[in-house]
Amino acid sequence: MTTIYGIPNCDTMKKARKWLDDQDIDYHFHNFKKAGLDEALLLRWTEAVGWEKLLNKRGMMWRKLDQETRDNIDKGSAIRIMLETPSIIKRPVLDDGKGLYVGFSDTDYRGIFGK
Repeated sequence: MTTIYGIPNCDTMKKARKWLDDQDIDYHFHNFKKAGLDEALLLRWTEAVGWEKLLNKRGMMWRKLDQETRDNIDKGSAIRIMLETPSIIKRPVLDDGKGLYVGFSDTDYRGIFGK
């Protein structure tokens, strides 16, 4: 089963979920805001794609961090911040059971799902 992780009011999440719905792809939506984020899962993600790819440095949550934290970010502090504030993770994170994909683009999803 494909699982897509994120928050419901994110525009990119809405686009990704609409794409999946339009293609009749079954998926489970994991809402960070309601269900939280498991540390073991996040650690698996960082091993699979790297913490740098997961940490959204373009979003509002990143800009809310103090400058010292942003200047001194490393793997340990990034993981701590992502666990405390899952909405700082780049969205969506999609796990199709074969791979882990971060972000959304129509082209990428067509390649992932062979559409």
